[in-house]
Amino acid sequence: MNDLSIALLAAGLPDKRQVAVSFSRAAASYDSVAELQRAVGHELLARLPQDLNPQRWLDLGSGTGYFSRELCQRYAHSQGLALDIAQGMLAYARPLGGAQHFIAGDAESLPLQSNSCDVIFSSLALQWCADFRGVLSEARRVLKPGGVLAFASLCVGTLHELRDSWQAVDGQVHVNRFREFHAYQQLCADSGLQVLSLHNQPHVLHYPQVRQLTHELKALGAHNLNPGRPEGLTGRARIQGLVAAYEAYRQPLGLPATYQVVYGILEKTQ
Repeated sequence: MNDLSIALLAAGLPDKRQVAVSFSRAAASYDSVAELQRAVGHELLARLPQDLNPQRWLDLGSGTGYFSRELCQRYAHSQGLALDIAQGMLAYARPLGGAQHFIAGDAESLPLQSNSCDVIFSSLALQWCADFRGVLSEARRVLKPGGVLAFASLCVGTLHELRDSWQAVDGQVHVNRFREFHAYQQLCADSGLQVLSLHNQPHVLHYPQVRQLTHELKALGAHNLNPGRPEGLTGRARIQGLVAAYEAYRQPLGLPATYQVVYGILEKTQ
């Protein structure tokens, strides 16, 4: 991957202002439909080195604060920072506690001092960042020597059933775009951080009907935010076409929705 291909990918990712607005609106409904988010976050917690004893941790893209509260329980004597770009999420999370400080900020330009955190935990947030190289650079700057970045993100192949079903209907962009896994590999390798582990793992959820999936994505704030998405209402005929196309994927458990999750554990060695 070269700088041009990274730039072209960034041009196809959602505008961070749209991301902030969408997730702010979804704050109150998010946790009620966040089955995948909880499963992935707990998996990421389990992958953290067991000997960590941080003085300060950062929950990057903290959302409703669910995992800020989990980190607070795990590291009871540490100072916790919860940072999110969506003001609505911070307003929802703050009364629930879990972190000492709730900060509005951008993962690509962290409002934190250098060498100030021992652990950066980020679950299903960094896929919305166009400049992942910048995210890694900022993580390296903010981490103390010996500090760890643990992240879970999404790569190409996520929601491929929904994407392909829409392609059969009208060929327009209806599903969010994500990076290739090899882009994560290259960017992490070039980050100046030591890659302790990096791999992708599919998580599959099942739904009785397509509408349950699309309603859940909207409740999460994770519906289509990409440039080039169709504007206005989606017509009944196209919805019927989507339903018919998606039926080809039906399994005994229902209609599958596959998420290709990237798990990374990186360390700042110096």
